[in-house]
Amino acid sequence: MITRVLSLAAFVLAAIAASMSLSGAVLASDLIMARSHEKFPEAMLTLQTSIKEHGYKVARVQRIDIGLTGMGYKTDKYRVVFVGKKDEIQYLTRKYPHLTPYMPPKVSIFAEDNDTVVVTVNPEIYKEMVDDEKDKQIFDRWEDDIYSVFYDFSQAAEEVY
Repeated sequence: MITRVLSLAAFVLAAIAASMSLSGAVLASDLIMARSHEKFPEAMLTLQTSIKEHGYKVARVQRIDIGLTGMGYKTDKYRVVFVGKKDEIQYLTRKYPHLTPYMPPKVSIFAEDNDTVVVTVNPEIYKEMVDDEKDKQIFDRWEDDIYSVFYDFSQAAEEVY
């Protein structure tokens, strides 16, 4: 099961990378992942609620399962959630146009057996693309917030019991 999750995470991130025209590879150490025992619909709601509670907006939710079912996956529960703060995204992409393909940050969410998994690229990798220390702090905050959102996500089902 772990191999399948990692394979799927690699595929999802490769799909995201291809859609963003990434020039470099995303290493496993650059990923943040969490698992929830909630079913997919409840886990998606938990994810979106926590994102909003942390002051971010869900810009869009994109289904990516059509391509995956063509590869043999038998589920319709794969999404990419585009997340951010509009003013920060606009500021960063104006000051650093080369960040535009990476913005807004994306979170992949998918069903895995009876669980739901989320995975995203660690925002720390974007720090290498900016030169202003103040701007690097934005990515530090994003990283802290992602860990907090993913913690909420992973603990939600535990609170029910």
